[in-house]
Amino acid sequence: MGIKVNKEGNIFQINTENSTYLMGIAYGKYLGHLYYGKRMEDMEGQYLLRVKEDEAGINWHRRDKITLMDSFYFEYPSWGVGDYRDPALRVRDEGGFRVCELEYEGYEIKSGKPCLEGMPATFEGGEAGQKAQTLEIILRDALLGLKVLLRYSIFEDSDAIIRSVTAINEGTQKLYLEKILSASLDMDNEDYQLFTLHGSWARERRITGRTVSEGKHIVGSLRGETSHQNQPFLALTTNGTSQTSGDVIAMNFVYSGNFIAETELDHKDGIRMSMGIHPDGFEWVLKPGASFTTPEVVMVYSSEGLGKMTRTFHSLYQNHLICSKFLHQKRPILINNWEATYFDFDDAKLLSIAKEAKKLGIEMLVMDDGWFGKRNNDESSLGDWFVNEEKLRGGVAVLAEQVHEAGLKFGIWFEPEMISPDSELYRAHPDWAIQVPGREPSMGRHQYVLDLTRQEVVDHAYESVAKILRSASIDYVKWDMNRPLADVGSFTLGAEYMGEFYHRYVLGVYQMQERLMQEFPDLLLENCSGGGARFDPGMLYYSPQIWTSDDMDPIERLTIQEGTALVYPLSTMGAHICVCPNHTVGRETSMETRANVALAGTFGYELDITKLTEEEKNEAKFFNQQYHKYHDLVREGAYYRIASYRENQRYDCWQVNSRDRQEVLVTYVQVRNEPEQRSRRIRLQGLAPRLKYQLEGTEEVYSGEMLMNAGYLQEMMYGDYRSRLLHFTAVESLN
Repeated sequence: MGIKVNKEGNIFQINTENSTYLMGIAYGKYLGHLYYGKRMEDMEGQYLLRVKEDEAGINWHRRDKITLMDSFYFEYPSWGVGDYRDPALRVRDEGGFRVCELEYEGYEIKSGKPCLEGMPATFEGGEAGQKAQTLEIILRDALLGLKVLLRYSIFEDSDAIIRSVTAINEGTQKLYLEKILSASLDMDNEDYQLFTLHGSWARERRITGRTVSEGKHIVGSLRGETSHQNQPFLALTTNGTSQTSGDVIAMNFVYSGNFIAETELDHKDGIRMSMGIHPDGFEWVLKPGASFTTPEVVMVYSSEGLGKMTRTFHSLYQNHLICSKFLHQKRPILINNWEATYFDFDDAKLLSIAKEAKKLGIEMLVMDDGWFGKRNNDESSLGDWFVNEEKLRGGVAVLAEQVHEAGLKFGIWFEPEMISPDSELYRAHPDWAIQVPGREPSMGRHQYVLDLTRQEVVDHAYESVAKILRSASIDYVKWDMNRPLADVGSFTLGAEYMGEFYHRYVLGVYQMQERLMQEFPDLLLENCSGGGARFDPGMLYYSPQIWTSDDMDPIERLTIQEGTALVYPLSTMGAHICVCPNHTVGRETSMETRANVALAGTFGYELDITKLTEEEKNEAKFFNQQYHKYHDLVREGAYYRIASYRENQRYDCWQVNSRDRQEVLVTYVQVRNEPEQRSRRIRLQGLAPRLKYQLEGTEEVYSGEMLMNAGYLQEMMYGDYRSRLLHFTAVESLN
């Protein structure tokens, strides 16, 4: 690891263990991008700026500056000076002019990693107290009085580079930031493929690949959340890249609101890759002396395919982003009553579920939506966070005590950001709902959204939750958000500052979750947004797990969890055994397959356990024991994708290795049986070649190199939707 600057001060080199990032100064003032790829020690990359090449074609400084600006590989491009590609920065001054030309001024190398005030950010730490280093490059537009700081941070145990930007108004007039992205990267096109993650409710984060072609490809969200539909992630891969080979350049945004992720292929076969807060609906007023800092973008390069990229993201988030004390702890097996009862429950029903769950080895009962106000359906009471005593006689505290006496932990569901039109809170404070005066606000799921740009609303929403948590012994909170933002407006921001609304809303959410972490450090928090609409690194900072999707069907989950695990650790994925037939798609699957797929996440149940047959209860006991046997490995191990049902439409397979490579767990799911087929060859990854591994429950022993190169032969199983766990442990070394 290291950040270096050459003697002339015109080449910057950022080295991680396996990658190098190079920038340079051209024409004495423009910061350009040179290289991002395999690790190099050589810093003599000035020629990559193509200065001689450009000067041979144009005398830019006297007669054709525009031609230069429109093709130069800027490290942080701005709008209005002849670069017609999408910029990272667009600024308007008081006169309405939008021209900004950033020139290099200086740099500073700092030990450590800065925090971002009010926002989640990566930090020093990790199991070995890993250190960080930060390069800060100073750019300036002297006429505007605008100073821009580009930050690049690295950790000694990671191949990731963390980027963020701060704009400082050192002038005398107001400036208006119309667009300020966190990262931009210009490079030559190398027949790149673009990978993104798309979907909708109940089918989130499906991997989509396409060839990069001329023009722009934009992935984004304007929903006030990262969304079911798009994920703040994109990756460029060289042609033919697989899980184990090929070059990958990827970005992921540490943010939970509107975002844009874009690639643009220009007229000279150059690619601009960028990511940050979506500029639509955004404008930040920068008063003299004020500053604005963007959220972080995590940038990863891999020369060993998508698998190495995945493990770099996983390791970074586990060691340097997730704050929870539960990160490296075994999470309790929970049962949630939502699909068991929906709104039709009382304390007696919940206790009957808890007592039966205890017999089977389940460790926590979570009470979902419907316990407060007059909440007997989804048409009322959000915001009225007081107990419905017709359902819970004696309140939450008594129920929590009874559940604890039954031997289980107790969790509770909240949706703190929402307000129902039919609620005491709305009748008292109708202006607290997001709305445009004079227009009837649009409802989603019969509810409005609270205006979290207002501190008094943030305080009330937080205190409503905290009051319940202080009143009872509660071990877990599921924090939900069931609709996106619309009809955006605030009664207090004022016309000039209305463009700050979306970002200020996200800051309000972050403030509440930060306060929750500080006041209740022993609380296990699971974020949720109508399923997986806010599964992003910003939320992971506050909660070690996020509800992956409302669709718990194990076959649908194969694709959902594959896309999620492309970027995020298995330990962060909320995954449960669902009722059968599945409530989303109606599919019948065995409890074994439901359990094996859920084992790749946090593991739990979403069904009425009192209605299970004795055979099903015995199965549940076995799968709960299986969770305890394997979950430390799943939570802490290195993840490898072996085969994709999304690609082959027949079977799915993934693998987790212990860090010392002494233990391996392979999950194989046969989606579709086929007659007259040979066994399938499953080539494992990441093993120690000269170790011998024994398959649990058999006398079969294989060398690591045999399992990786020749593979394991998995026989076809009778029937569809069948699955199997293959657990290998090292037994000896080869001579």
